[in-house]
Amino acid sequence: MFCVVRRRCETSALRRVLHLYRKKTQNYNLTRKVIKSLPVFISNRFKTISTQTDKDSIDLSKFPVDRIRNFCIIAHIDHGKSTLADRLLEMTGAIVKDEKNKQVLDKLQVERERGITVKAQTASLFYTHQGQQYLLNLIDTPGHVDFSYEVSRSVAACQGVLLLVDANQGIQAQTVANFYLAFEAQLTIIPVINKIDLKNADPERVASQIEKVFDLHRDECIHISAKLGINVEKVLEAVVNRIPPPVANVDDPFQALVFDSNFDHYRGVVANIAIFGGCVQKGDKIVSAHLGKSYEVNGLGLFRPDEHPTLRLYAGQVGYIIAGMRDVKEAQIGDTLHLQGHPVEALPGFKPAKAMVFAGVFPMDQSEYPGLRSAVERLTLNDSSVTLQRDSSLALGAGWRLGFLGLLHMEVFNQRLEQEYNASVIVTAPTVPYKALLSSAKLIKEHGGQEITIVNPAQFPDKMVVSEYLEPMVLGTILTPDAYISKIMNLCLNRRAIQKNAIYVDDQRVMMKYLFPLNEIVVDFYDLLKSLTSGYASFDYENAGYQAADLIKMDILLNGRPVEELTTIVHRDRAHSTGKAMCERLRDSIPRQMFEIAVQAAVGSKIIARETIKAYRKNVLAKCYGGDITRKMKLLKRQAEGKKKMRRIGNVEVPKDAFIKVLKRKDK
Repeated sequence: MFCVVRRRCETSALRRVLHLYRKKTQNYNLTRKVIKSLPVFISNRFKTISTQTDKDSIDLSKFPVDRIRNFCIIAHIDHGKSTLADRLLEMTGAIVKDEKNKQVLDKLQVERERGITVKAQTASLFYTHQGQQYLLNLIDTPGHVDFSYEVSRSVAACQGVLLLVDANQGIQAQTVANFYLAFEAQLTIIPVINKIDLKNADPERVASQIEKVFDLHRDECIHISAKLGINVEKVLEAVVNRIPPPVANVDDPFQALVFDSNFDHYRGVVANIAIFGGCVQKGDKIVSAHLGKSYEVNGLGLFRPDEHPTLRLYAGQVGYIIAGMRDVKEAQIGDTLHLQGHPVEALPGFKPAKAMVFAGVFPMDQSEYPGLRSAVERLTLNDSSVTLQRDSSLALGAGWRLGFLGLLHMEVFNQRLEQEYNASVIVTAPTVPYKALLSSAKLIKEHGGQEITIVNPAQFPDKMVVSEYLEPMVLGTILTPDAYISKIMNLCLNRRAIQKNAIYVDDQRVMMKYLFPLNEIVVDFYDLLKSLTSGYASFDYENAGYQAADLIKMDILLNGRPVEELTTIVHRDRAHSTGKAMCERLRDSIPRQMFEIAVQAAVGSKIIARETIKAYRKNVLAKCYGGDITRKMKLLKRQAEGKKKMRRIGNVEVPKDAFIKVLKRKDK
């Protein structure tokens, strides 16, 4: 595509030159001959550019499978994954050593602004060890629990992992979760203790934690400082010596797994693939096992970390492929690609992500719906853990009900929509997926089963047709200094949690496990936990199924009118406190009007909480100095009637940020 654009630019420039030449010489015949030779000139120029591109491409045939290593870096947030990736890129010559190299693989604007990794990124490294050159395929993964699906997909494309632990903070909650992801995938785990240059670093204590919790011998730990580059060379040696090569054969038919993808406006879908057999080259016809469609390969290459084209990709290697896929539905994560006429068995792919939080996303104006639809579809291609289904609202119009892995995941998705696609949206209050067991035979027949899942609170079925409600549960892991145990226990008890166990990781740190209702932790639990423990505690959770609960639907009314977007599902014991808190926050979030606004929380026909937003006061008697009292009475009566009418017909606008604010609460 670059060559085509360049040809167009050259054509335009040459035509401008010819126009000036014709005006100067007035020789139309000579000008006509030059114009006729223009396509030949462009064709020759294009061949030159194409030849240069082929010369610049990397020949990967010299890397047999036994000299390929695929690995990823996993760790808790802010333990130095991206900094270690920077040093590895510098030491292998992928990037020039520079003080400005900070989080090179964090390419998204949202990653730069928030200082966290939200998207796994791939980079191929060439490393010479004992006279042999190796191809190392590195994947830098996120560390926050909300992006754990990125980690699980990265682990599926690797044979080993670097388990990074901060020498000062020690093992954290997400460290434990990521370890078990790699352990269940039967990958080689290399423990690396980072930040040994810090003043309060205690690598020996952290090595003891790793040995106790993960049963990895302390002698296997590599002590490094990724920031200063201390002992980073040992990490590369360990990758070559400890991690096995991929199980793949060049002589087998071509078989590749799509483990990530993104959409380019000019080239279509750019798919990240891990090749498990055979090879592929430009011009080959490939077939998607999922859709059965065939495509012609237009481009291949590696990420170093920018795109570097290659003529071929071979078994065991990780790279990207461009095949003219123009529709986002054509590039399914977990799909298998094979050559046309040489079908292969489809690879297992990935388990679909289970959405933990649902929210409605609507355009600010319905005229923006088509553009927003395209933006949402392309962004969900790049972030396959987001689930998508159409939704509509009386107040907000047509939109979508999106499922996310957590509240941070939802905020990042919204921020990426605004930054990458210039789309301004309204996001409704987040909710979790509930289930209901129907008792009505008619409804069971309509839904095709007794159990239904409720992702939109407005569709919550009445108790008359339900035998039992179920709410989602999660098993939470909290790692904290023992000085904060009592505060954490009070916080968890206030959130209806049940303690499962508590073990000491070392003399000062304890790991606690609680069974939480997901609805109690999804909005503000993590913020409160960090606040109570001065930032020292860490939290991670995993799905623990569903459990019976006494649930009710609570509506929010503004001047007697229900606001569908603020409808929420709560436990019966929490209805009054939650309703009161939501009314108070709405009172502070909604701007005052010329008329009084009643904010009410209702369960069925019963009002359980109320707040009032006072009207702006206008002194209609300001210009009345003395005079007849009846004149003053008429003015006051007219003002009261006007406010009553405004209250009856006036519309109350809810600010877009209020949908999340109203659900947050402060625990004592």
